[in-house]
Amino acid sequence: MASTLAISTLVPHSSPAKSKPSVVNPRICFFARSPNKPLLLLNYSNQFIANLSAFPSHRVCIKRNGGHHNHLSPKAASSSSEYTEEPETKVKFQKSLSLPGCSSSLSLLGTGYREKVFAIIGVKVYAAGLYTNQSIFSKLDAWKGHSSAELQKDSSIFNAIFQAPVEKSLHIILVRDVDGKTFWDALDEAISPRITSPNPVDESALSTFRSIFQGRPLKKGTSIFLTWLDTAKMLVCVSPDGAPSSIDATIESLNVTSALFDVFLGGNPVSPTLKASASNALAAALK
Repeated sequence: MASTLAISTLVPHSSPAKSKPSVVNPRICFFARSPNKPLLLLNYSNQFIANLSAFPSHRVCIKRNGGHHNHLSPKAASSSSEYTEEPETKVKFQKSLSLPGCSSSLSLLGTGYREKVFAIIGVKVYAAGLYTNQSIFSKLDAWKGHSSAELQKDSSIFNAIFQAPVEKSLHIILVRDVDGKTFWDALDEAISPRITSPNPVDESALSTFRSIFQGRPLKKGTSIFLTWLDTAKMLVCVSPDGAPSSIDATIESLNVTSALFDVFLGGNPVSPTLKASASNALAAALK
């Protein structure tokens, strides 16, 4: 026998016939007759839709004020909770990421963006998300109780993150089309001053790194993953549309891998917003 569930709450009064009703954070009235029939939502709030995973056995039918029906599965309804949006670029980053070469999934620590100035005009080039293994927090006891502002000024905590024997990754998402050579030149411009006397190993690593981008057009939405397996070994993956399925190159040079980490999270980062966001998350986790 099909079960019947009824939850009845107040629904705002309608306006005169010729004007549309104004709904501010409306309450819901819905009936569930059986698992095989959809729920009909007369009005809904975003928070309610975000929590539809509480009804896993039902397909959901949404009716907006205008009468149009949209179908939304509980999985799709809750998917927004799986992402964090970088506020300036509106790029969304997964909160958890599984990458080739990593032994376990990595968690998002912070987001930011890179801006280049052309003729005194700032142009956003990409958004970036920093991911780490969750075990990293157990290795940062020395910074417990520090404020976000203190952590942001103290690069020693980020050096400790780099030195820690846990996997971490930087996910770059382009917000405009960029020629591969242009992308590499900008990266090399930041890396080179940090390697004062490159040795043959460094030169070989830089050459490998450069070859990934030479002659390769990078379209808006392209993802570039820089994944540190340890202090001297980094994987590079390029994907046109999301998580990568393969590794494009392996960079094995302590000078190069450490210089690149410093580019983003050192004392003079190319994305101050990324370091600030990561500092906020660290301060909250290390209270």
